[in-house]
Order: sequence, then C-alpha cells, then structure tokens
Amino acid sequence: MSKPMSLLFAVLSVLFMLATAVSISINGWLALLMAVLTLFMIGSGFIVKARLRRRG
Repeated sequence: MSKPMSLLFAVLSVLFMLATAVSISINGWLALLMAVLTLFMIGSGFIVKARLRRRG
C-alpha cells in the first residue's frame, strides 16, 4: 500500500474514533454507529492492503 493511501486510512480511522468519543456523550446509538464505522474503516484498510499485496 502506498504511503498516501495508508495515511488516508489512518487519518479517517482516527477521525471516526474521535467522532465515537464525542458521540458517547450525545447519544448511545450514534456512538455505536460510529464505533461500527471505525471498525469498518480499519478492516477495509487491512483488506485493501492484502489485495494490493496479492496483486503485486
């Protein structure tokens, strides 16, 4: 995976983690949604990395 792509996944994951932390005090369901989106973003980063490694 290229460095800009990994930086993008890292920054987006951290932003979703921050959104999860903020939404805990606002709404429990929103916090759960943000946590799921955070896990999805981290998992999709690993999936993209594995597919690019297999391709090249």
